[in-house]
Amino acid sequence: MSGGVPGGDDRHRDGRLHRILRGPRPEAVPTLVARACTIVGLLNVAAGVFPRFRHSRMHAIAEVLPGALGPFAAALALSSGILLLLLAHGLRRHKRRAWRAAVVLLPAGAVAQFTYRHSVIGVVISLALLALLLRHRSEFTALPDPRSRWRALANFVLLGAGSILLGLVIVSAHPGKVIGDPSITERLQHVLYGLFGFEGPVGYYGSTSWTVGFSLGALGMLTALTTIYLAFRPEHPAARLTEDDETRLRALLDRHGARDSLGHFALRRDKGVVFSPSGKAAVTYRVVSGVMLASGDPIGDVEAWPGAIERFMDEAKAHSWTPAVMGCSETGGEVWTRETGLDALELGDEAVVDVADFSLSGRAMRNVRQMVKRIERNGYETRVRRIRDLGEQELAKIQRAADDWRGTDTERGFSMALGRIGDPNDGDCLIATAHKADEEAGPYGDLKAVLHFVPWGKDGVSLDLMRRDRSADPGMNELLIVAALQAAPKLGITRVSLNFAMFRAALARGEKIGAGPVLRAWRGLLVFLSRWFQIESLYKFNAKFRPRWEPRFVVYRSSKDLPRIGFAAMQAEGFVTLALPRFLRRGTTQPRP
Repeated sequence: MSGGVPGGDDRHRDGRLHRILRGPRPEAVPTLVARACTIVGLLNVAAGVFPRFRHSRMHAIAEVLPGALGPFAAALALSSGILLLLLAHGLRRHKRRAWRAAVVLLPAGAVAQFTYRHSVIGVVISLALLALLLRHRSEFTALPDPRSRWRALANFVLLGAGSILLGLVIVSAHPGKVIGDPSITERLQHVLYGLFGFEGPVGYYGSTSWTVGFSLGALGMLTALTTIYLAFRPEHPAARLTEDDETRLRALLDRHGARDSLGHFALRRDKGVVFSPSGKAAVTYRVVSGVMLASGDPIGDVEAWPGAIERFMDEAKAHSWTPAVMGCSETGGEVWTRETGLDALELGDEAVVDVADFSLSGRAMRNVRQMVKRIERNGYETRVRRIRDLGEQELAKIQRAADDWRGTDTERGFSMALGRIGDPNDGDCLIATAHKADEEAGPYGDLKAVLHFVPWGKDGVSLDLMRRDRSADPGMNELLIVAALQAAPKLGITRVSLNFAMFRAALARGEKIGAGPVLRAWRGLLVFLSRWFQIESLYKFNAKFRPRWEPRFVVYRSSKDLPRIGFAAMQAEGFVTLALPRFLRRGTTQPRP
C-alpha cells in the first residue's frame, strides 16, 4: 500500500526544493549567532588576558571581529568577551532578553572599534551581525525560564570565583614586566584588591600595571553589575499547582485515574500543569535545566489528550524548553509520538502485582516466604491502613520518622513520588508500618519501617516510598509489601504497582543463555552503574514478587537531546543536585520521595 496522503511525494519534493532555493532555515540563525558569539567571546578574553596573543597572527584576525578592540583596550575586550559568552547560550535557546542584550552590545562594539582603532571592517562586521539579529528578530521570542533572586547569590559565587581565577592568570601573564618575585599569596591579594579597584602589592614596569589594574577592575565591575541585575530583576517562580489546579486534577483522577498507575503523582505540588481546551485532560510537568519534563501519561479522557499535549508543546516552544516525557505507558507513548512527531524509547518496566494471583506458596516464593517468617519470629508485626484511619499523633510520628530515615540529604523522586505523607486531601493513600516492641525504644517508639502507597483508581495502589530504621532487621520492605498484598482484598484493592525497574528487559535478557556479545556488554555496563544507581537491585527486588511487567517509555525530540534529558531527569529525581546548601534554601516544602 503506497503511503499516506495523495500527492505526498510531490509535496515533499516541492518542499525540499523550496528549502534549497530559500537558503538556510531561519531556525538555524540562533545557532549560527550563538556560535559566533562564543568564538568572538573566547577571542576577546584571550586578547584581554594574554599579551602574546595580542601580537599574534590570530589576534590580527580577531581584531576585525565584533568586540575585539585591540591591545589598547584589553579590559574592554575582556568584559565584552565574557558578556558574549554569557549571551551565547541564551541566543541559542531563542531567548528574547539575550537578543536585546546582543542588540545593545553590538553597536557599542562597533563604536569602540572605530574609536580605538578606526577599524571600518570591524564596524561593518558588527553592524552586519546586528542586521542579522534584527532581520530574524521573530526567531528570538522565547520567554524567561523560572528563576528567583537566589540566582544572584549563585552568580556572585560562580562569577566571583571565575574572576579570581582569571585574575590570577592576568596577574601572572606578564612575567617579563613583574617587579621582583611576588608569592602566590601576594598575587592573590593583588587580584582581590584589583577586583575592588585598588592597587595591590604586585608591581609592573611601564604601562602594564595600568592594563592589569584596569582588567581586574573590569572583572570586578562585571561581577557586581550582573549580581545586582539578578538581585533586582522581577522573579519568575517555577510553576506550582494552585488549589484550583489540584481540584481540577483530582476531579479528572476520580473519573479516569484507574487508567494509569502514575496518575496520582501528578498531584505533586512542585509541578506545573496545562489543561486541554475542553478541560477534560491535563499534562503535569516540571522545568529542569531548560528541559520541560512531563511524567507518566496525560491525566483525563484519552480523547482529550491531544489538546493537552498541544498546550504542553506550545508552552515548551514559547520558552524554548526541550520537551520530554518520562515514564509514559505504551498507549501514552503512541499518542505523544503521533501528535507531536517526537520519538519514544523504552526506558524500563513497572512491576505490577495482581492481588488475586499473589501467594507465598510455591518454590518461586521460597526466599520471600522464609524471610517474612524469620522477621515475624523476631517479634515484628505489621499494620496496613488508610491515611484517614490514622490518629494525628501517630501520623505526625510517621511523618517525622520518614523524614529522619531518608538516606540522603536530597529529597528524591519525581515521576513516581508524591512528595508528602498525611495530607488531609490524601486520605485514600495507604500506609503499611512495621512495629517491634523492645526495651530500647528509639524516638519513634516501636515504629521500625514505613511504606506509603497512593491510589490507583478505586481498586489499586502504587508504591510511593519505602523508609526504615537503619537499626531494624533486614527485609523490612519485603515484609511490608507482603503485608500490603495480603491486606489488599479487605481494602478493595486488586492490583499493586511496585517500583519502576530501569532497563529491566536488557538485564533479564542479558543474563540468559544465548545472549549476544552486545547485549552482554550492555548488561555489564548496567551492572557496573548499579554501584551508584539502583538499577539491578530494583529489578531483582521487584522480581521477587512475581509481577507482570508493564513497559514505560521516554519521549524525546531528537537523539542529541537524550544526554540533556537524562541529566535533567536525574536532577528532577534527586540523584544530581545543583541547588544551594540546605541551610541557605528558602523555607519551602520539599518533595519527599
